[in-house]
Amino acid sequence: MKAERIHNKQHKRYYDFNTFLRQSFGCRVHKISLDAGLSCPNRDGSKGKGGCIYCNPYGSGTGAYAKGISISEQIVQAKTFLARRYKAEKFIAYFQSFCNTYGPYEKLKALYEEALAHEDIVGLAVGTRPDCVDEKIIDLLASYTNKYQVWIEYGLQSIHNRTLDFINRGHTYEDFLQAIKLTSGRGILICVHIILGLPGETKADMLATVRALGQLPVDGIKFHHLYVVKGTRLASLYEKGKYTPLSQEEYIDILVEALELLPSRVVIQRLMGDPRPEELIAPDWSLRKRETLNLINQVLEERNTWQGRRFSS
Repeated sequence: MKAERIHNKQHKRYYDFNTFLRQSFGCRVHKISLDAGLSCPNRDGSKGKGGCIYCNPYGSGTGAYAKGISISEQIVQAKTFLARRYKAEKFIAYFQSFCNTYGPYEKLKALYEEALAHEDIVGLAVGTRPDCVDEKIIDLLASYTNKYQVWIEYGLQSIHNRTLDFINRGHTYEDFLQAIKLTSGRGILICVHIILGLPGETKADMLATVRALGQLPVDGIKFHHLYVVKGTRLASLYEKGKYTPLSQEEYIDILVEALELLPSRVVIQRLMGDPRPEELIAPDWSLRKRETLNLINQVLEERNTWQGRRFSS
């Protein structure tokens, strides 16, 4: 079985992104995170202001655009660093900060094509919200699939509308399902972001989100743990004792069960988030990423699990 061969070779109990990229391109491929200076309808007043309760002004980005660094300059700088540090040979241009399908069509097209014009760029990844795509944008992304590997990354976070409302997402699960319907079958790979540990959610709620995604035409998933950073509404809740983050043990337990629910075809692009140390308030284990990843793999080994199945001893 393909999944079993991957496990034996890579010593991982899940279909990780590096393995997928090496299978796709035959070499080390690395994402280049890009900041295009775009906004979000949940920040500019179209749907809300202030963004999600956990989102700070950087929007998971680098702040490069605000410093006057162009897309081309960001790519050149990153290629040099990633080739030296990770021996990367090819690259995927990843529009990460905020909502990267939210803007005038011609501007978006120019941004994507500026990135794709660079040597050794073999793919395009676009992070966005499920309520910020339409047929015209999907047609544009699909037009690149004959030459590049194209991913669209939808920030869902949870299938539960009560949670989406509480965290001020500004979209519904039904919006997400409509986006999946619009995107699937177009040659675009779909990655979904979900957060474990959202306020008010039980373990059963979180696993229900994962189980639902396993039934959809989703190609990849990014798992994030909810951490508290300075300058957010979540920080205020935490300081008032109204929110408690998951412990490292709780997160690992939920994540391992989540991985067991997923079909072996689903690529796991991320297992936890990466807060900036200077911004992090809690939990402190967020900064012990290598330790946490090792513990996740250890538990998976002990349970003898590989995405969606267990192997006999």
